[in-house]
Amino acid sequence: MASESGLILGIETSCDETAAAVVRRGREILSNTVASQIAVHLPYGGVVPELASREHLRNILPVVRESLRAAGVGYEEIDAVAVTEGPGLAGALLVGISFAKSLAMALGKPLIAVNHLEGHIHAVLLEEARRAAELDGDAPEGPLPGRPALALVVSGGHTHLYLAEFAKEQGTWTYRNVGRTVDDAAGEAFDKVAKLLGLGYPGGPWIDALAPHGNPEAMPFTFSQIKAKVHRKDKPGALNPAEEVYFSFSGIKTAMLRYTKVYEMGASIEARRAALAGMENAGPADALPLCDKRTLDLIASFQRSVVDDLRRKTFRAAERFGAERVIVSGGVAANRELRVRFTAEAAERHVPIAFPSMALSTDNAAMIAAAAWPKFVMGDFAEEGLTAEPGLALGRR
Repeated sequence: MASESGLILGIETSCDETAAAVVRRGREILSNTVASQIAVHLPYGGVVPELASREHLRNILPVVRESLRAAGVGYEEIDAVAVTEGPGLAGALLVGISFAKSLAMALGKPLIAVNHLEGHIHAVLLEEARRAAELDGDAPEGPLPGRPALALVVSGGHTHLYLAEFAKEQGTWTYRNVGRTVDDAAGEAFDKVAKLLGLGYPGGPWIDALAPHGNPEAMPFTFSQIKAKVHRKDKPGALNPAEEVYFSFSGIKTAMLRYTKVYEMGASIEARRAALAGMENAGPADALPLCDKRTLDLIASFQRSVVDDLRRKTFRAAERFGAERVIVSGGVAANRELRVRFTAEAAERHVPIAFPSMALSTDNAAMIAAAAWPKFVMGDFAEEGLTAEPGLALGRR
């Protein structure tokens, strides 16, 4: 059902970013507008759901208008409206869905529901398709079918592994969830450890910027082996629990807390927290002179341990399930050490690896519009009763 223009307006409000984008045929980004809420949630050290919903209500219309203006198109020129239906915060999702449903109805355009996790995977596929199109004008529209991939989606709310493959006959992507966290997501661990050490929010960029100044081998944290629940009665054809990959980051958070207590770091942490709070637009560079060697070593060791746990389990799963390439996406994919160590491992194993650009690593609407394109082509539109699905899963297990 591809139209001549192929313009999809994507809308993303799953957490604390209000985003809209216009993408042509799943591969050409005409605009990608994001309104951040970091300043709103900064005093709380994390996202406050009620405040997030309020900010989405305030930002949604201006963001959509700006995205259309930047793309140089009018409402009547878009072919469909795509929106995140989940997973995410219920109130935040409802703002985007309600707006998208109303807009699609007013314009008489199809509405397409997109899984946020699938969107993160398509952030990589979109850029692959764009590069291919630049090299070959006859490259297929939308994400390239490519080879079966193992996709690590790692962010503040998610740490999942998916086998992703393009089903050519159906013209759609299929996903199988082969790995997940049993407690905290990796990005959440970064945020909470940064808060524990008196650093800013979101914690990932602070940890990433300060880690190179410490010794990553100073405190070798270890991760417990999580046993499969072999007694679970799975559906026919479901993944064998013994094959599933498990992540857990609650233990290392506890270890960090105990370390700060054993070495009586509380006073220096509170002094650092107060000093940064008194600065306008404080950043990691401001925190560096406020961190002693022990603190910097602790930060570096924490990051190295988390990155190595993600790396080992991802490549082990890629080998186990016969994936021919690896995709890493989500907010934590912006972490510089993660990119370096994953790239080195992939080169050693002769496995192709791909990351999204920094702009598409964090939540954005271009990835939602890109993921919607195959659905638009196949006529896979949302029903009138579309609503938020905070716990929405992706693929089968």
